[in-house]
Amino acid sequence: MRSFINDIKKITDKKLKAKIKEFIIELENAEKLEELTNVIKMKSFSTAYRCRIGDCRLGFYKDDDQVELSRFVKSNDIYKVFPENRHYLKFI
Repeated sequence: MRSFINDIKKITDKKLKAKIKEFIIELENAEKLEELTNVIKMKSFSTAYRCRIGDCRLGFYKDDDQVELSRFVKSNDIYKVFPENRHYLKFI
């Protein structure tokens, strides 16, 4: 969560921040992730997902009824920083 907050603080585009806020509200209100557009489950990771928002990707983990927002980076950087190894090892 700390990395996600640091990623968001770096954004200066108000429209992009509004889209992120909109997605978080949709995420809170959705009963299933399948209801959301642009959400894709990461291969080889049981709880990792990513969402396309503009030219960036929001990486998050969903475990049971809990969602942890992890990273928000440019689309070409998401696979370098997400999913983190510590989460992968946790579920092996």
